[in-house]
Amino acid sequence: QVQLVESGGGLVQAGGSLRLSCAASGRNISRYAMGWFRQAPGKQREFVAGISWDGRTTYYTGPVKGRFTTSRDTTKNTVYLQMNSLKAEDTAVYYCAAAYRVYDAPRAVYDYWGQGTQVTVSS
Repeated sequence: QVQLVESGGGLVQAGGSLRLSCAASGRNISRYAMGWFRQAPGKQREFVAGISWDGRTTYYTGPVKGRFTTSRDTTKNTVYLQMNSLKAEDTAVYYCAAAYRVYDAPRAVYDYWGQGTQVTVSS
């Protein structure tokens, strides 16, 4: 069983930056694809960014490409989402998720989910 805890959310002005962290426990993330998702009020949850289980490939949804970067630190057992040039439409609850031995993070069925962290971008 994998437990995931997101942190780093908060209020930021448009154009600003924020870094989210996803701390994992119970299992080492080195054998898991890790994904970031977000859900805005009244909208469906969407894939934002992800990294393959071996850490070699990252994936991004079109609206965040060039602005967001995901990375991992297996020593700390933590995944990060660096968000730059934030826009009001980035406002959402952001979730971290893990899928065992999956390469294609956007298509993965994730086994474990965190509780989410709120990101609010003011115009």
